[in-house]
Amino acid sequence: MPYWRLSSFYFFYFASLGALIPFWGLYLQARSFTPVEIGELMAVIMVTKLIAPNIWGWIGDHTGHRMPIVRLASLLSLCCFLGVFIADGFWPFALVMMLFSFFWNASLPQFEAVTMSYLRERIQRYSLIRLWGSIGFILTVVALGIMLDQWGVEVIPYFVLLLFFGILIDSLLVPEKEAVMPEHDQGSILHVLRRSDVIAFLVVCFLMQASHSAYYAFYSIYMEEAGYSSSVIGQLWALGVIAEVGLFLVMHRLLHQWGARKVLIISLVIAVVRWILVGSAPDNLFLVLLAQVMHAATFGTFHAAAIHLVHHYFIGRHQGRGQALYSSISFGAGGAFGSLLSGYLWSGIGPAATFWIAAAYALLAVVIAWRWVDRDN
Repeated sequence: MPYWRLSSFYFFYFASLGALIPFWGLYLQARSFTPVEIGELMAVIMVTKLIAPNIWGWIGDHTGHRMPIVRLASLLSLCCFLGVFIADGFWPFALVMMLFSFFWNASLPQFEAVTMSYLRERIQRYSLIRLWGSIGFILTVVALGIMLDQWGVEVIPYFVLLLFFGILIDSLLVPEKEAVMPEHDQGSILHVLRRSDVIAFLVVCFLMQASHSAYYAFYSIYMEEAGYSSSVIGQLWALGVIAEVGLFLVMHRLLHQWGARKVLIISLVIAVVRWILVGSAPDNLFLVLLAQVMHAATFGTFHAAAIHLVHHYFIGRHQGRGQALYSSISFGAGGAFGSLLSGYLWSGIGPAATFWIAAAYALLAVVIAWRWVDRDN
């Protein structure tokens, strides 16, 4: 198994996420976009995540060759991102974001399927590869936060462009690995999607990502308005992901001991508490730090458990589309819904109430997961 080549793809991909998610809102604000427009532009990225993975997932499942898709998507996302430097106004900027994110969002689910093919029966070891994505995220938010204090937000797109180039180079180094076909056939993917536990799982993922959307779109702006510098904001983002790395190191043991269902539900409960803290106490440094440490659960353990369940629900020839559905319904549909709504809520009822509504999404997901997700296991 090409451990370091797989790991380095996650490193560069999530490093680019570390530049876009925490700081892109600040960049858009500096470009004179309003909170509503920022919410709509961030939603564009999520909408493409709803569409792109399913198109490329279908191609990957039918051809059996996923790495050419990853390489093509990495190249085109890099080329399309260059439009950021010339776009002027809301609609041209929205078009550029739609184009580069369409290809950027296509690559990760297919790469996840390749990683699962390499791991085979050692699925619990996924977290030891994925943790390098978290390390890339940490290094990016710390470095970029310091750079913003020195040179301002104009540096952000150049930094993202460099990371996109790293994604492309690494995609050329990872060899193809075909999925192992199971002894029994699941039938059509529609047969899988009609199962109540699969439907419940996808709804839970939608709600969990919707609950994160205000945080991803506005947390840096929120902290800046509370008086924190860009470097401190970067360190706060890094703290959450450092805690996530720590959990990734023992995640295979947690999954083996507790099972994916229990890990998923505990992560959702922690999300409810986290968003209440974020909305209630931006001036209380201890509670701010505590809420950031909870990122280890609300993203790290939740995502690892979800990937485990996707691998459980979608097997063999459905692996690519299973990963694509997870990505598109959670990060795509859930993220787009949450980002769009949070922009209006932020302007209408304020930051605190917006985060309380995020907590309500997570609470509803707790109920659904407890009642329906993977109860037989």
